[in-house]
Amino acid sequence: MTDKARERTRTGKEVTDELVEDLADKAENGFDVDEIVRRRGGRPPMGSAAASVESVRLDPELSAALEARATDEGRTNSDVIREALRNYLKAS
Repeated sequence: MTDKARERTRTGKEVTDELVEDLADKAENGFDVDEIVRRRGGRPPMGSAAASVESVRLDPELSAALEARATDEGRTNSDVIREALRNYLKAS
C-alpha cells in the first residue's frame, strides 16, 4: 500500500485531523444503529424479520424442473421454492 492510499478513506475522502476528530467524537457519543441500518440499503426484508437462508440439495432432474418452471413463469428459483413450501406447509 502506498502512502497516498493511507491518506484517504475507502470512499476516497481525504483523511484530515478534522475528520479524525469528528469520527472520534461520534464514536465517543455512540452510534445510532437504526440510522446506520437504514443507510445500508440492500434487499428489503421479507416478512416480519430478516430472512434466513436454508440450503437444500436437489437432484439434477428436480433442479432442471425447478429452473424450467421459474423461467416459464418469469420468476426466480427462490420465489418458486418459497411458494411451494408455503403451499406444502399451508403457511402464509
